[in-house]
Amino acid sequence: QVQLVESGGGLVQAGGSLRLSCAASGITVNAFYMGWFRQPPGKEREFVAVISRSGGSTYFADSVKGRFTISRDNAKNTLYLQMNSLKPEDTAVYYCAAAPWSGSLYVTSGYNYWGQGTQVTVSS
Repeated sequence: QVQLVESGGGLVQAGGSLRLSCAASGITVNAFYMGWFRQPPGKEREFVAVISRSGGSTYFADSVKGRFTISRDNAKNTLYLQMNSLKPEDTAVYYCAAAPWSGSLYVTSGYNYWGQGTQVTVSS
C-alpha cells in the first residue's frame, strides 16, 4: 500500500520560510518522479516543482523559481520542499505526488499517488 504523508505546513509571515516533508512508504522515492503541487483557496491544483528519478534534474513553476527548492533523502525515503521568501499568494494546501513516467509532470493527471496535503498560510 502506497502512502505519501506530508508535514511541515503552518502559518508564517511574508518573507519567512518553511520546509515541507513528504514521507513515502510502499514506494521508493528514487524510483519515481516526485512532485509538489498546491491548491490555493477556490482554485485548481497547480504544479509547483518536480525532481527526476536520478535527482539530477529539477523543475519549478515560474511563480516559485528562485525561492523554492526540491530535494529528497533516499535513505529516509522522504521528499522535501524548502520554501523561502514566502508571499501571501503562496497560501495553499500543498500536496506531494509520485509519477512513474516523465510524460506529464506538470499536470495532476501525470501522477499516480498523492498525499493528503498540508496547509501553508502566509500572512501579510
